[in-house]
Amino acid sequence: MYKYDFVRQLDTKGGDRRQNVLHIDFTLLIILLVLCMTGLFVLYSASEQSMYYVKRQATFMLTGFTGMLIVAQFPVRFWERFAGLFYGSALLALIAVLFFGVEAKGATRWLNLGFARFQPSELAKIAVPMMVSAYLSRRLIPPKLKHVGGALLIIGIPALLIIRQPDLGTSILVFTSGFFVLFLAGLRKRYLVGAFFGSLAAAPLLWLYVMRDYQKQRVLTLLSPEDDKFGAGWNIIQSTTAIGSGGLSGKGWTEGTQSQLNFLPESHTDFIIAVLAEEFGLLGVISLCTIYLLLVGYCMIIAIGAQSQFARLMAGSISLTFFIYMFVNMSMVSGLLPVVGVPLPLVSYGGSAIVTLFFGFGILMAISSEPKRIGSWR
Repeated sequence: MYKYDFVRQLDTKGGDRRQNVLHIDFTLLIILLVLCMTGLFVLYSASEQSMYYVKRQATFMLTGFTGMLIVAQFPVRFWERFAGLFYGSALLALIAVLFFGVEAKGATRWLNLGFARFQPSELAKIAVPMMVSAYLSRRLIPPKLKHVGGALLIIGIPALLIIRQPDLGTSILVFTSGFFVLFLAGLRKRYLVGAFFGSLAAAPLLWLYVMRDYQKQRVLTLLSPEDDKFGAGWNIIQSTTAIGSGGLSGKGWTEGTQSQLNFLPESHTDFIIAVLAEEFGLLGVISLCTIYLLLVGYCMIIAIGAQSQFARLMAGSISLTFFIYMFVNMSMVSGLLPVVGVPLPLVSYGGSAIVTLFFGFGILMAISSEPKRIGSWR
């Protein structure tokens, strides 16, 4: 364990956390507001100027912001103490999906709560890194082999439950969010090398016994989308066409042809970045990426300045996982990765994903609001 984890935690101003009325990181709040407003702006065009989707998205965001501010008021030690309960609740919800889940588009991923549908796999994206962070924070760093095995068990159970839905893409992302905690905890190089070669060895088994036919088709389509232009390759061909036609500055807001004429599928969800690229061009994509990188960079600064081992691991994992969501979505829309149904964070239309993301940012705000030790640079 890092020796400075045992140093007394004192506020540089001599104050106490409880003296603050609200624990809000205004820099993080402003970046999130800018990103959300950008998302609503693009969604209006991507949904064919539908105020229905914009209003619902705004409602999701308002709910997420409210939840974020509530979560931020709890001290970090609260989340560390109840990580097991949170993780257990996520597991129960994933198990409930197998028996009581609502089917849509050939997959059973949602629970019907009466007033809304909820996707428990989104909850797992926070519960898994939280549990792994709590587990490793109580042990020596870097983790020993037995502790690596324990962490992998914590990660693997929900990942397997999500595969059963089936949702291989989300399962991989949940596994990645937990693995980031292991990586940030100083996972030894020999374990990383072993994991790499183990993944290569397991790839044929994954292809033969885990992946379903439509998932295999997505991989084959990535390699040669022109083989089935009007079938499996349609999404990639239309999205890359939209991106390329935008040029440097785009065709103008609501003036995109691929999206407005319904050539582009799922334009308001998974493929919304293609709408942005067509209407605002390369400059628009660069602007959005800049906002994303500012957000990820600031979250990493919060992680570096965290005051406990649990907080460092949790904040680092949330930051890197958010970056992976952004990277995977943009890569699949541009034809660099298979289509896996990963939305563009805080821009694509969606409910559970947005609320879960804000839950994570609430924890980051709680970490940022922790009293700083003497000598802390933040």
